[in-house]
Amino acid sequence: MYDLKHRKSSKIIEIRDKAGNLLKNTPVTIRQTRQDFLVGINGFDVMQYVTSKTETEKAFFEDRVKKELAVFNYFTLPMYWGMYEPEEGKTRKEDCVKATRFLKANNVFLKGHPLCWHTVCADWLLQYDDETILEKQINRIHREVNDFKGLIDAWDVINETVIMPEFDKYDNGITRICKKYGRIPLIKTVFDEAASCGTGTRLVLNDFNVSDKYEKVIEECLEAGVKIDIIGIQSHQHQGYWGKEKLLGVIERFSKFGIPIHFTENTMVSGTLIPNDIEDLNDWQVEDWPTTEDGEARQCEEMEEMYRILFAAPAVQAVTWWDFADGAWLGAPSGLIRKDGTEKPAYRKLKQMVHEEWTTNYEVMTDQQGMLLLEGFKGDYIISAPGQTIQVSL
Repeated sequence: MYDLKHRKSSKIIEIRDKAGNLLKNTPVTIRQTRQDFLVGINGFDVMQYVTSKTETEKAFFEDRVKKELAVFNYFTLPMYWGMYEPEEGKTRKEDCVKATRFLKANNVFLKGHPLCWHTVCADWLLQYDDETILEKQINRIHREVNDFKGLIDAWDVINETVIMPEFDKYDNGITRICKKYGRIPLIKTVFDEAASCGTGTRLVLNDFNVSDKYEKVIEECLEAGVKIDIIGIQSHQHQGYWGKEKLLGVIERFSKFGIPIHFTENTMVSGTLIPNDIEDLNDWQVEDWPTTEDGEARQCEEMEEMYRILFAAPAVQAVTWWDFADGAWLGAPSGLIRKDGTEKPAYRKLKQMVHEEWTTNYEVMTDQQGMLLLEGFKGDYIISAPGQTIQVSL
């Protein structure tokens, strides 16, 4: 049903011992240590873990982080300007560096989220005029991109630009400068400034709007010379699963640009769905939103279908599940684990898919010339032979 040829590769490997002798007719073990396809989660729990004030709090988040690292090879670190620099000049750099170093030690791909966004913005920007706000936005980009060189592999450079100039929930500095200078000029400015840092990090344009409006933004960006490395697509499904038809349609429409796609923020609830007449999900406010047995079964089934479709799509490089535990954004039962830390069926199924179905591990014999054919999913491998360990990549 799902063609995965593009996710696999092969290579002929010559196996020698440390003295340089060919290891002929010798048993070796093949173990994949990193998968090219990125299966992600947000990094809120990691931030809580590295900044825990008590042993009880640390143990609570340590359990969550261990469960996350048992499945995911891609983390999105929250670096919203209003949280990262709540007072001008006073940043959370030290905390974020702790989190990034911890994650890089665990061999994960790491993205910072986001450099420019009108929501969770720095309120202190409002004291300045538009020209100064833009200057401070540019300075922020240079500071963060350079400070996290070698730690952060990708940045959401600018977030949700389709709605940005029309956003009217509250006043903020970024909507102001988007209105003043224009959506595409602002996008080009922030992308150009991020690229000028020369750190080699991948630059992402991210949005929840998957209509033709987002397509038009991308088209206009490319016409203006904006160098987009990754197209980010949010898929918060609190009102129900998109379904195979819509999912394939979205992939097809955004694949036409020839730019890799990341499904950057994915949620599926395991309880009551938000009614379809609610336009802004943030308007849905309930006192209690419990997970249910039937809802968890539905969540697991829908997650499996969606992730299999994404894994089979050549244009898609990554998918990130947003809320690891229930009760996060909107208080929704959108986690892969429950509030008490117990695993849902969707967690167990995803772990099985990632580390059993989509990971290559096997034993093989070298031939009479000391050669073997390594075949498997693209990524990094360790080949273990008597007295020798070799690291290779497909």
